[in-house]
This record gives sequence, structure tokens and C-alpha cells, in this order.
Amino acid sequence: MENKKERLFSEFAPVSRQEWLDKITVDLKGADFNKKLVWRTNEGFSVQPFYLREDVENFPTTTALPGRYPFVRGNKVNDNNWYVRQNVKCGDAKETNKKVLDLLGRGVDSLGLCIPKDSVNAAYLDALLEGVYPEAIELNFKSCPSVAVELAKEVVAWYGRKGVNKENVHGSIEFDPMAKMLVKGKDLSARLADVKALVETVKDFPYITCITVSSLELQNAGAFCYQEGGYALAWGNEYLNLLTEAGVPAREAARRIRFSMAAGGNYFMEIAKFRAFRMLWAKVVREYDVPEEECYTYIMATTAEYNKTLFDSYVNLLRTQTEAMSSALAGVESLVVTEFDTPYEEPTEFSERIARNQQLMLKEENHFSKIVDVAAGSYYIEELTTSLAAEMWKLFLAVEKEGGFLAAVKAGTVQAAVNATNDDRHKKAAQRREFVLGTNQFPNFTEVSDGKQPVQKCCGCCHNDEPAFATLNQTRLSSEFEALRLATEQAPKRPVAFMLTIGDLKWRQARAQFSCNFLAAAGYQVIDNLGFKTVEEGIEAAMKAGADIVVLCSSDDEYAQYAVPAFQALNGRALFIVAGAPACTEELQAAGIEYFIHVRVNQLDTLKELNAKLGIK
Repeated sequence: MENKKERLFSEFAPVSRQEWLDKITVDLKGADFNKKLVWRTNEGFSVQPFYLREDVENFPTTTALPGRYPFVRGNKVNDNNWYVRQNVKCGDAKETNKKVLDLLGRGVDSLGLCIPKDSVNAAYLDALLEGVYPEAIELNFKSCPSVAVELAKEVVAWYGRKGVNKENVHGSIEFDPMAKMLVKGKDLSARLADVKALVETVKDFPYITCITVSSLELQNAGAFCYQEGGYALAWGNEYLNLLTEAGVPAREAARRIRFSMAAGGNYFMEIAKFRAFRMLWAKVVREYDVPEEECYTYIMATTAEYNKTLFDSYVNLLRTQTEAMSSALAGVESLVVTEFDTPYEEPTEFSERIARNQQLMLKEENHFSKIVDVAAGSYYIEELTTSLAAEMWKLFLAVEKEGGFLAAVKAGTVQAAVNATNDDRHKKAAQRREFVLGTNQFPNFTEVSDGKQPVQKCCGCCHNDEPAFATLNQTRLSSEFEALRLATEQAPKRPVAFMLTIGDLKWRQARAQFSCNFLAAAGYQVIDNLGFKTVEEGIEAAMKAGADIVVLCSSDDEYAQYAVPAFQALNGRALFIVAGAPACTEELQAAGIEYFIHVRVNQLDTLKELNAKLGIK
């Protein structure tokens, strides 16, 4: 067999880096290699268009094994199975119990139960979990941080009443006051003194965690992968410090921490993020003299809400599916798929079913649960993993130099950094430098909201107290465009944008398509046309169509001929726009033409200005 392999591969001569570069140089036809093909990521490093074995030969990731330190390839050895988790906001115990039992019968094997603060008692838990077999599933409990210890005691007591084998119980008490400090600005640092009591409460259950690092909140505020990973390292390290300083042995402290991380839309980068994070967390834990085999990480992934949209919401299914794929391939321990309707309503039974089935399909039909770390050995992903780990580690060290994560949160530097990223991403979305499908790119021309309104997030125990310090801005990327479109819908008349197409065929068609997509993002009715022989004919047709906006679509060279006559023929009866940035722009502006739309203008600001001109507020 060995000889056969050698003969087979000897038929394929190796290709050197220089040969690849020579071929690329020819294909580029003089274009700059770095500008055309090298991708400068948001994570702070560059990605080459191709990689060879020699690029990754010395990476520590390539020699790692699944289930072994530093756990870059995950904790699992025999398969890649994960918990299919669904979160439940608990109300009436008996009614919620019906839902819980229904979910468990439909493929869910992990529950996230958010329990009201005033319902943390034995009677409520008994009624809530009637008919639930705790050794068959993962149970995760959450409530207000002020009752976390009480909740842990009640959960442990419930397990006692059920007579479970403690070795077979898996789950968590999700205690993370620092997450609420970031989101609400409320100073809950006094609650951190509860960490030791929590650990002592669950000490007899080896597979129950009681501290959660909710870095999901960072990506829901627009953070990039390196920011989520770097801050999560510092966040987890803060809890390790608190526990060990309180007298909890480091080995015990490490096993009680889990990470609730986001799965965003950057597919390969997200795979690399989870792999890199496990490797770095193992490195952090090892510094506490924890044995290598115990330096593993429990990651619960949730598909992010930041990139989800109110309009064209079924596109959210495509987003969550790729996010679930990247999480599964990266080897997370449990996964929550966010329902597609989350931006505008309490998820329905239908959307919850679809979210569950997205995971079940990956497991049962695509067999993602069968093979451990299929991304290993990919030169590209190994490069992303190593480069991303370097950027995460830099950020982690910077936070530690500042005094640790808690100090950074109180000083507001974490919030400021993430909010700056969010602001920049919103700016890029406004300029169409970051696309949101169905929102600022290829919107559905005929869609209406049907009463949809953005849902305001609430943790369930909100207070109106003045924030003690800065908070994360968790405004979704599409939110400003959605507000604009909703305002247009509420106007007495839906504005009509008419494409006056004339002249060169390829240019007028391309610019009409661009302009239709550009203006439909505000909810305008767009009317495209095959072309007109004269601008007067086009203006007449626009007036018959009731146009509020007329967009002249032609070639740059022909605008000098058509733009001013069309503008004069319109004579102020509608707003006039030229599609493009022709060389004669100054001359056209001197003639009174104000609006030009092209790839370099700020789409959001332009649409806001048009709405204002049309009397839409």
C-alpha cells in the first residue's frame, strides 16, 4: 500500500510558491497583488490568497490532538456530538412545564431556563420540572444575580429529591454579574463575593458549572472575533482570580467556569475563533498550575443577533445556518440557534421549531456530529487560528495591564472599544462598505412591515436606575435602515422613484439596477424602464407614473448631453437624481442638480435627506 501511494503522488509534481506567484502575476495583468488579493481583516492581520504546507509546518495547532492540551481541536475524541439547546423564559410553572416536555420530545437535549427572581423556590422547581429526567439532558438555570446562590441551593435540592447519580448530571447555574454591568451599567461588583458560595453549593456535582462568561453580549454589540475572544480571556481570568483568592483551589475553580460565546456571520473566522480561544484559555488555566488534561473549555455558542434583520427576515435563516455550521465544525459543547423572528417579536412556535431543526439537520442529515475537528489541516484555517490567537492574546495582555477585566469595565474601556467598533460598522453599513443582505443591499422591493416593530431587549429584571458607568450599545447593524423604511411606510403616500434610462445600453441598465437597490432600501416604490429615445419622453412617462423622484441613468459621457435638459424638463415637479459621478458633476451642480448617487456616497444619509425633502419624518 505504501508503494502504491508513493507512485500515485509521484504523478503530481509539487508546485512552488514562486510558480503560484508567477501565474497570479500573469492573471493580474499588472494590477497590484497586495491591493487586489491580500485581505486586511477586521481582526488586525492580513490574509494571503493562498497558503502552502510550509506556511503552517511550525504552527502548534497542527501537532495537537483532539481531547489533548491545548485543546485547540476540542475536548471530544470519539465524535463531535453537541447539546441541542433551547432557552425558555419561564412563567407559570405548569404552563412552562408543558412547553419544556414538548421541547424534549422534539429533539432538544439541553434547556436554558430563565426563572423569575420571586419564583426561586422548591414548589416552583418541582412543578416546572415535573416529568423531566435530569440524567438524560443538560439543565441550565438562570435568574437575577442577587438570588444565584439561593437558586443553586434549590437546584441541588431538587436533584436530591430526584435521587440522581451526581456523576450523570450535566448543566449549569449561569451566574455572570459582569455581563449585566456591561449591558445595564449597574454596579454589581458586590455580588462577585458569591462566587465561592456557588462553587461550594455544587461541589458534589462534577459536571455542573456555576460561573458563566457571557461574551455573547460583546458580539451582539458589534465586537469583532478578536475582541470577543480577547475580552473573554480576561473576563474568565477575572473569575479565576476571584475564586482562587477566595480560597477555591484552581482545579476546582477552572472546572466551574463555562463560556457563552457568539457565532457571527464571518464563517471561517468564527471556526478559527473557537479553536484559538480554547488554545488560549488552556494556556491561561495552565498558569494556575492546573494539570494539562484539566485545562479544557466548555463553550456554549449562540448565533448572534447583531446581524439579524427585521425586513426580509427569512434571510436570517441563512445567517443562522452558516453560524450554526461554523459552531458545530469548531466543536462547541452546546448550541443555541436564534429564531429568525427575534428582531421583531417573541419567537413563535414555528420559528422555534425551525431553529431546532436547523441543528438537527446538521446532526442527522449532514453528520456534523460524527467527525472531530474536520477543519484541522486546512492551511487557511490553521493560519486564521494562529493569527487570530495572536490578536486575542495582545488584547488580553492589554486588559491585564490595565488591572484586569473588572477594572476595565468600571473604567469603561471595554465598552468604549466595543462601541467604537459598533459605530464604525454602522458607518460602513451606511456607506455600503459592509453589506446587510435585504437591507442596504438587494432589499425586497415589495415587502412591507405588516406591523413589525423592533423588539427592545430586556434582561427580565430591569431597573430604571442611573447607570453607574458606560454600557454596551447593542444596536443591530440594520436598525437605522429599518427605522428609515418604517418611517417611509407611515407616510401618507409611498414615494415613487422612476428610472429615466437613456443612452448606452450597458450603462443605463447597470445604473438603473444600482439605483433601484439603493432607493428601495428606504422603502420607495421603484419603477425601472427599458429606455427612452428622448429625455422629454422619459419625463412625461415619469409624471404619468406619479414619480416623486426621477433618476437619470446613462453613461458618464452622455450625462453632459442629457442631465441638464432632463432637469429643466422636470422643472421641480419631482426630485432629480443623477446615477453616477461623471466628470461634469461641477457643471451639473452649477445648473442646479443636487443629488448624485454612486458607490462612494453615504447611502443612509442620502436616503434620510431625500425623506426630509419628501416630508417624511
